[in-house]
Amino acid sequence: MSLWQTVKVAWEGVTLNKVRSFLTMLGVIIGVAAVIIMLAVSAGAEADIADQINALGANLIMISPQFSQAGFRAGGMGGLPYEDIEAIAQNVSGINGVSAEQDTTQNVSGNGTALESISIVGTTPDFPAVREFTLGTGRFLILDDMDRKSKVAVLGYGIAQDLFGDANPIGQQVKIGTYSFAVVGVMAQQGVMGNTDYDARVYIPITVVFQKFNRARFGDMVRSISVSAQNRGDMQHVMDQITTLLVQRHNVDPLTPDFRMITQDTIINAQASTTETFRNLLAWVAGVSLIVGGIGIMNIMLVSVTERTREIGLRQALGARPRDVQLQFLVEALMLSLVGGLIGATAGIGGSYLFNILGTMRAELVPLSIPLAFLAAAAVGVFFGYYPATQAAQLDPIEALRRE
Repeated sequence: MSLWQTVKVAWEGVTLNKVRSFLTMLGVIIGVAAVIIMLAVSAGAEADIADQINALGANLIMISPQFSQAGFRAGGMGGLPYEDIEAIAQNVSGINGVSAEQDTTQNVSGNGTALESISIVGTTPDFPAVREFTLGTGRFLILDDMDRKSKVAVLGYGIAQDLFGDANPIGQQVKIGTYSFAVVGVMAQQGVMGNTDYDARVYIPITVVFQKFNRARFGDMVRSISVSAQNRGDMQHVMDQITTLLVQRHNVDPLTPDFRMITQDTIINAQASTTETFRNLLAWVAGVSLIVGGIGIMNIMLVSVTERTREIGLRQALGARPRDVQLQFLVEALMLSLVGGLIGATAGIGGSYLFNILGTMRAELVPLSIPLAFLAAAAVGVFFGYYPATQAAQLDPIEALRRE
């Protein structure tokens, strides 16, 4: 019997009972669709994390104090010396700018409105350039504000809306803690990145934070220093320069420095390891669905062999060889899995787009997942169809013809 005749006979066997065939394929359909959708959700989560981290600034190098079992080591007071900022700016080549941050939480009030527990970020003039944040109106902090310890503030977009609504806040007074500050600028809308709402912050000179808020706790120490490299290719060279400079300034062992540096790639790779575990879990769930679908195919094929025993005997009596019978049932199982895989792939693609539009999590279709899921469905069909096909081929034609 030719291959085409085998395929034709197998297709007739599949379509003989359409409802049963569809229910048999349902496990494969769900499994294939689950593989595609779950990989899309995983890829979307990774892309979302990468976008949020890259939004912190281009070619960003973040320096923070090294934490040990005894506590923060840098400076011995929970931060990096403020003088490190100027040292980096003067001695490290290949950078666009350097900024520092030291924060506190204070109540903020103005224009008759009071807000509680607002993040107050003490920073430096290079902050918008280093972090690629856009100023909405007014101006940002300048060197003169640092030197004079001027009580001026730049409001986050959300804070400006909460306090002043549609009114112009530039030149208005706000109270931060117990001190009055003049509003000199408002940041453009930034949104939420990770767990931080950048529109719900107030920026003031870092020297004012040292003097008014954090003197008793940390002195002139900063929580973090951010350095923007001129291009991605120079980042390692810039990091090497910073390491050499800070090791000398802090007088520490280069093998056990009192600071650490991370880049966006470092954070993305760390997050990728977490999402990989999540992706593997989803893959196992989808794999179980495919296995369940394969078991369904095996079950129905065994039933089909029992129901069609006389047909098998008749075909063998007319000259069909055992391998022809085996191939017929194997092709039937393969057809069930491939048609189920095709329907499942279509459902998975559509489900991924719907999940991205209607769901709360981002989903990005992974093109490789489509042939991967399709091949998995074919493998399931062959694997779980082989035993019923072998059982059919081993039937004795005389006994098969006697079967009622």
